[in-house]
Amino acid sequence: MTTTQCLEAPAPAAKPPLLTRPLLLRFVSMLGAAISFYLLLSVVPLYAQGTGGGGGAAGLATGALMLATVCGEFGTPWLVGRYGYRVALGAGLVLLGAPALVLTLSSSMAWIVLVCLLRGLGFALTVVAGGALTAALIPDERRGEGLALVGIVAGAPALGALPLGVWSVRHFGYTPVAVIAGAAALVAVASVPGLPDGERRTGRATGLLAGLRTPALSRPALVFGASALVAGIIVTFLPLAVASASAGVVAAALFLQPLASTVARVVAGRIGDRRGQAGLVPPGVVLSAAGVLLTALTHHDLAVIAGVTVFGVGFGLLQNATLALMYARAPRSAYGTVSALWNLAYDAGMGVGALGFGLVAGRTGYPWAFVLTAALLAAALPVALRDLRGGSRSAGPAPASE
Repeated sequence: MTTTQCLEAPAPAAKPPLLTRPLLLRFVSMLGAAISFYLLLSVVPLYAQGTGGGGGAAGLATGALMLATVCGEFGTPWLVGRYGYRVALGAGLVLLGAPALVLTLSSSMAWIVLVCLLRGLGFALTVVAGGALTAALIPDERRGEGLALVGIVAGAPALGALPLGVWSVRHFGYTPVAVIAGAAALVAVASVPGLPDGERRTGRATGLLAGLRTPALSRPALVFGASALVAGIIVTFLPLAVASASAGVVAAALFLQPLASTVARVVAGRIGDRRGQAGLVPPGVVLSAAGVLLTALTHHDLAVIAGVTVFGVGFGLLQNATLALMYARAPRSAYGTVSALWNLAYDAGMGVGALGFGLVAGRTGYPWAFVLTAALLAAALPVALRDLRGGSRSAGPAPASE
C-alpha cells in the first residue's frame, strides 16, 4: 500500500457526542426532582411515626407515596403523547415540590397521606416523562455508557440527600428539611422550557398494558420490582429497626447503600455493553438477597452496614442491567412504555414493600421480617435465569399503539 493510499484510508467513525446541551438541561430537572424526593423519603415516615401510629403509620406514608406514583405511571405515557415531554415534566416538578412546602402545617395522618399522594403523582410524571426523554437523548450506540452516566447523576442525590434528610431532621427539625425539598423541585422547573418536546402521539397508555404482556419486557421489570421492594423497606424501616442509640449507623447505612448502587450501575453499564446485560441480572438478585439476610442482624452495627451495602451493589446491578435490557428490546417509539413499565416496577415494589413489611414486622419483629424478605427476593432468581436463557429470543415488536 502506498503512502497516498494510507493517507486516503477512511478514519474510524467518531462516536456521537453524549453530553449535549439538551442532556445537560435534563440533568438539572433530574437533580431537582431527585433531591426533593430522596430528602424526604425517610423523613416523612419518621414524621408520620410521630403521630402515634408507629411503624404502621410510617408504612402508610411510604405506601401512599408509591401508590400514587404507580397510578400516575399508568397515565403518564398518554399524557406525554398528548401534551409532550415539557408539560408532563413541568407539572410533575410542581406537584412534587409544592406539597412538600406545606407538609408540616399539620401532623394529622390524613394530611400526611394527602401530601404523599400529591408528591407521588408528581414523582410519576417526572420519572416516566423524564426517563423517556433521557433515553431519547442518548445515542443508541452509547446506551450503556449513557445510562451509567445517568445513574451517577440520579444516584448522587440519593447518596447525599437520603442520609442528610434523617440527620438534618434530628438537628434542625422537619420544617426546614421539607421547605428545602420543595424548593429543589420548584427551582428545577426553570430548566424545562429548554428541553425538546418530542413527537406527540395518542394511545400510549394502551402500549403500557401491552408491555406488561410482553415477557421480554415484563420479566426484567418483575425481577427489578422484587429488589425495589427491599429498597422501600430499607429506607422506611431501617431507622425504626435499628436502636435509637445507633442513629449514626443508620445514617452511614443510608449513605453507603446509594453509593454502592451508583458504583455498581457504572460497572454494570461498562460490562453490559461488552458481555451483555442479561448475565448481570442473576448475580444482582443473589447479592441483593444476601445483603438483606445480613441486615436481619439488626442489633449488630457492622452487620447492618455491610448488609445494606451488599444489597446496594446488587440493587445497582439490577437497576442498570434491567433498564438497558428493556430499552434494547424496544424501538425508540416505545421508550415511553419502557420508562413507565420500569418505573412502575420500581415504585410498586417500594410501596408494597413498605406496606407489607410493616404488617409482617408487627407480628414477627424486624429481624425475622428481614429474613422472610430475603427469601421472597431469592424467589425472583428463577425468573432471572429464565430470562437469561431466552429473553432476547422472546422479544417481539413494539406494541402497535406506540
